[in-house]
Amino acid sequence: MTADTRHKGGRLAVLPGRPRPLIFAHRGLSAEAPENSMAAFRLAKERGIPGVELDIHRCASGELVVFHDDSSSRTAPGSALTLRESSWSELKQLDIGSWKGSQWKDQKPILLAELFEEFGSSLYYDIEIKARTTAETGIEQALADLLKNFGLRADTITVSSFNPISLKRFKAAEPHIPTAIIYCHSKELPWYLRDGLGATISSCDYLKPEHVLVNPLQRFFAGSLAGRELIPWTVDDQTVASRMIATGCAGIISNQPDRMTFA
Repeated sequence: MTADTRHKGGRLAVLPGRPRPLIFAHRGLSAEAPENSMAAFRLAKERGIPGVELDIHRCASGELVVFHDDSSSRTAPGSALTLRESSWSELKQLDIGSWKGSQWKDQKPILLAELFEEFGSSLYYDIEIKARTTAETGIEQALADLLKNFGLRADTITVSSFNPISLKRFKAAEPHIPTAIIYCHSKELPWYLRDGLGATISSCDYLKPEHVLVNPLQRFFAGSLAGRELIPWTVDDQTVASRMIATGCAGIISNQPDRMTFA
């Protein structure tokens, strides 16, 4: 299959040519190593996990930083840097490992470019854009440019977000990479985005629901009829994982994917 493989309805296929089910280590192998650290991604690779999920922010100096929260306070206790207001020179000094255990002391934040430099296309990636508002920050164009610079295509990259406007911007900048709307029933999300309506707004290619929202009826209406595959999160139970795949999901995102087996 080529990188432009499309489903009926014109939706881009998710990671065409990659074996199913698609398996992503959530923020790297975060059950054991500090989330979104190079150690967590290396451990996923060492354990034979084919894909990784990660989060990116655009910091004040313009770099794309692999980091989940808006602030550093949870994963670097004692600090309180806001990602979008801090420069890379400030952020790269943080210790994001000690909270997970003394053996991880001095693990530092990494740039998305550094992750690509180390692993290239030997892994596949689900890159979640962190964007809480509809304001233009340049993160989508910066990501599109970085992917082009590294020559990474649709057989290696997917892009996702809770924010449908951010996905729409990314799709305008790079129309050949598949995108997904993320959704759940959290009150942090506007009510109209809690059941995947952002798929229509963003014109995304596949869906990333919280796994508790996936059932055969939802799979039929939200997935099959719309021509979109589903990859649920975060699945850490073997029974649930097997049910997700049996329901027709294309893959799963897990904190401990190395403990999962699939027939």
